[in-house]
Amino acid sequence: MSEPDKWLHMSTAPRDGSRFLATIRPVEQGDADVDVVYWARSDQFGMEGWRAADSTPGAVVGYAEPELICWMPLPTPNPGREPLSRPDPYKGEEIQIDGSGI
Repeated sequence: MSEPDKWLHMSTAPRDGSRFLATIRPVEQGDADVDVVYWARSDQFGMEGWRAADSTPGAVVGYAEPELICWMPLPTPNPGREPLSRPDPYKGEEIQIDGSGI
């Protein structure tokens, strides 16, 4: 997971509010997915944690730490090259957080 433009361990994800891509762990309702995520400090609307802003104003998704497997920086546009596409979710070896089997 340490190659450039590859998935990185969540323990190294930025917690400064910058946005990045994250692999969301698969659940009973669906397969693993990729979302744009950021760290939000606590405010009058809720506790601090990982969030994703949906395209609908006011619709904010909160992710618990174990729901996120790994992260990578957002790709930068390359004018004149093929359009950017969303990377596939991380499909490597299962990553355990604090011994959790979730």
